[in-house]
Amino acid sequence: MYAELLHKKRSLVVIGLGYVGLPIALEFAKYFSVVGFDINAARIAMLRQRRDPSRELSAAQFEGRDIRFTDDEADLAGDSFFVVAVPTPVDVHRVPDLNPLLRASETIGRVIQKGAYVVFESTVYPGCTEEDCLPVIEKISGLKAGVDFKIGYSPERLNPGDKENTVDKIEKIVSGCDAESLEEIANVYAKAITAGVYRASSIKVAEAAKVIENTQRDLNISFMNELAVMFDLMGIDTHEVLKAAATKWNFLQFSPGLVGGHCIGVDPYYLLHRAHKLGYDPQVILSGRRINDAMPAFIARKLMQMLLAAGKNLQQAKVLVMGMTFKENVSDIRNSKVADLVREIMGYSVVTHIVDPLADADEVANAYGLALLPEPKPLYDAVIVAVAHKEYRALSLETVKSWMSETGILMDIKGVFDKPSDGITYWRL
Repeated sequence: MYAELLHKKRSLVVIGLGYVGLPIALEFAKYFSVVGFDINAARIAMLRQRRDPSRELSAAQFEGRDIRFTDDEADLAGDSFFVVAVPTPVDVHRVPDLNPLLRASETIGRVIQKGAYVVFESTVYPGCTEEDCLPVIEKISGLKAGVDFKIGYSPERLNPGDKENTVDKIEKIVSGCDAESLEEIANVYAKAITAGVYRASSIKVAEAAKVIENTQRDLNISFMNELAVMFDLMGIDTHEVLKAAATKWNFLQFSPGLVGGHCIGVDPYYLLHRAHKLGYDPQVILSGRRINDAMPAFIARKLMQMLLAAGKNLQQAKVLVMGMTFKENVSDIRNSKVADLVREIMGYSVVTHIVDPLADADEVANAYGLALLPEPKPLYDAVIVAVAHKEYRALSLETVKSWMSETGILMDIKGVFDKPSDGITYWRL
């Protein structure tokens, strides 16, 4: 398979061209003939114009790539190496929503031929590839995995907003259904990933490795958030505590904050779901999720206490929230905990304005029913720096103070600014 792809006798298909699928598709397209498939016709139209809907990649990064974009399933017939990079969200009950993954499996089942390879990249719980996706492909295609086609799993490794650690510079885990498929899949990925590949012993091991990466980070941040809540009660600055503790060589450096997005705030629920199905109730993971999910409400309550202490009438107060994306330096608003924070504040009947230099106003309105302003409209009784965008880090503290009333409050959730010695009431997690 690898040799045929390399000599472009066969094509490589990437299904799902979002934050994960598009970068890996373009990376593969440096070496192979690639077909990029997505069911979103509007997205395909933009990609054909060399415009990344996620605004992560520039037009120059499409140059010199052997890739064609399509939303027509018929264009996939005869192709032989499929990479699935569709979203794996949770529903309103925080139960894994496998619908995008199963629909992609159905698509493959309708077009797959003997000798093909199917590699899943979407983050799932251990066992999902072989127990949920594979039967769909087999049923629709009438083919038998391991005999007529091979499957594998190579978890996505991408850090949106990071221009240094790009997809090709992060070591990739690969796995296959047998020794032969493992080597073929490893060869394909090793061609595009300059950082190299790690061969996992099984598909389940690769699935588990991915889901615990983000679960581990979620737990570490939840510990920082719990410390922030406790230290706030004690009147201690959490950032100063962490700075002091970090003088020891083996102290792990994490910081408190809002935990959203499509990975850290979602992936632990996949592991929890699988454990519950097996009759085990994880305590530590669930506790970490509860702490992180509760942070918007904690910050909103703290703000109300500070406004009342400053003599403000909550029904007449006006607050600015800076940042709407789920993390700094990205346009992605999926599962943004800032939206939860805004709703918590508005629940106290406080007028709330939102600005963000990277988020799209229409996307924010459609996803959350919230209005994004093009610029601040002072004066504000409180300003909340919710996301540490580089544009905000470039602002002077004096600029932010100019948007505030004389008794204004600055809530600097991520510690973007140095703690001022006087002039305003300042608070950070």
